[in-house]
Amino acid sequence: MTRPAIPPFTAAVTGLGLVTAAGVGVDETWRNVTRGEVRPASVRAREELRDLPCDFMYAVPAEDLDTARVLGVATQRLMDRFAQLAVLAAREAVADAGLDPRVWDSGRVAVVIGSAHGGLPFYDEQHTALTTKGPRRVSPKLAPLSVVNSAASSVCMDLGARGPSQAVSTACSSGTVAIGTAHQMLRTGACDIVVAGGAESVCSRLLIASACQMRAVSTRRDDPAAACRPFDADRDGFVVGEGAGLLVMERPEHARARGARIRANIAGYGASSDSYSAVAPDPEGKGIESALRTALTDAGVAPSDVGHVNAHGTSTVFNDLIEATMLHRLLGADPLVTSTKAMTGHTLGAAGGIETVLTVLALEHQLVPPTANLDALDPRIPVEVVAKAARPAAFDCAVKTSLGFGGHNAALVLTRG
Repeated sequence: MTRPAIPPFTAAVTGLGLVTAAGVGVDETWRNVTRGEVRPASVRAREELRDLPCDFMYAVPAEDLDTARVLGVATQRLMDRFAQLAVLAAREAVADAGLDPRVWDSGRVAVVIGSAHGGLPFYDEQHTALTTKGPRRVSPKLAPLSVVNSAASSVCMDLGARGPSQAVSTACSSGTVAIGTAHQMLRTGACDIVVAGGAESVCSRLLIASACQMRAVSTRRDDPAAACRPFDADRDGFVVGEGAGLLVMERPEHARARGARIRANIAGYGASSDSYSAVAPDPEGKGIESALRTALTDAGVAPSDVGHVNAHGTSTVFNDLIEATMLHRLLGADPLVTSTKAMTGHTLGAAGGIETVLTVLALEHQLVPPTANLDALDPRIPVEVVAKAARPAAFDCAVKTSLGFGGHNAALVLTRG
């Protein structure tokens, strides 16, 4: 039985917000990402990770962001750090969209935020309190601060959004799935505005010790700034990062009616499951290919229309090769491919949100950011990866791909505004 075709639907992107190790705010992050140089202050050894094979991660430098000052001490204490970063990115995105939460129709404003681990560091901290000091020293705020939905609920409370609110947790594809979910919500008319993307902050000794045992993270302790090197012949794993990337998305008629600047469009979304392994992608890339094909069909565009791909590109040996081989098989050799993770770290559930914002900016500026630390392209990689310097290019359509542990795949198709 043939399924009926769903008419194409485009969601207007009217606002962007970023908090990353590459910069606090959209402008600073974009400026540093397009320079293609890793900021030494953004990736360094952490005391919490002392003596681990990977004792470093990407983080927002303390001198760049004082969350207690920006949010207020009392408010900050009611949020885990990943939720704090989400609130700051949401505020920037809403302001960029020219929206005023004091006067909008709050019941028509939705929030969808992805995170892989939620407030895991706070959970670790409270477990330590329980085992070393006893149950009376455990915080009563453990549940509301550590659950994955606390970023979405914190953003709703901060903005006064009273429409549907959802948390998405599909490992490292969470942010991309959140944006795809927002696209679907707008298509059905469930809301007029959605704040969507991802947020993550997991400086967790337990989590990173496990990643070391899995041999998923880089152990290049002598040069942390050069450790994350997507598509490079000498790559040896990813480096964890923290951050948040959120978009304001609107029904196109709503954006036009208020005279909003449309920065880009989310034109298509696709998702799939590998059903292969809890920790490794399908070696033939069939799952992510299915998600990308669905997104292209949803957008009504052909593979030949795609001019740029912001790849998942984690800097792990097999992931990069599988993804690049799939991209070449489906899109050919023409699209300019980049991975921006060497500038931000692998922000896990936030990655799709951050990297979709960067894809919007690439479309807007007609400029593809370089893949930092790419000194020698793995000769098995069959796509054109931009390295060394940002590359000007003319393209109207771009793609964002994401893969997550457990075989969660997602892809977005974006078009110029």
